[in-house]
Amino acid sequence: MARVKRGTTVRQKHNKILARAKGFLGRHHSTYRAAREKTEKAGQYAYRDRRVKKREFRSLWIVRINAAVRANGMTYSQFMNGLKKAGVVLDRKVLAEMAYAGDANFAKLVETAKRFSAAESK
Repeated sequence: MARVKRGTTVRQKHNKILARAKGFLGRHHSTYRAAREKTEKAGQYAYRDRRVKKREFRSLWIVRINAAVRANGMTYSQFMNGLKKAGVVLDRKVLAEMAYAGDANFAKLVETAKRFSAAESK
């Protein structure tokens, strides 16, 4: 029985890792051992940050909404509470887009939220 030489298999395996490491700096894109370590770590970061990205975007939207609402004389929590009482079901992403673009409809939403939060306090 002829012996199996694994040269081509190993080369394919190495090339797959080196292809994933394309664009890395230093010897991390050209040396198999360093590239393997870096791509493993990159995969861990990618897995973790797919979840973190959602958190970061939500906080960005809240910051944008808060800035626009404060320019209209309200706080973020009062605004969101007023919208909830008014039955407005817009998510934070859409509200942030409106606030960032300086949409006139956003000012109307703030007025609506003011009316409903004021009505609640009476």
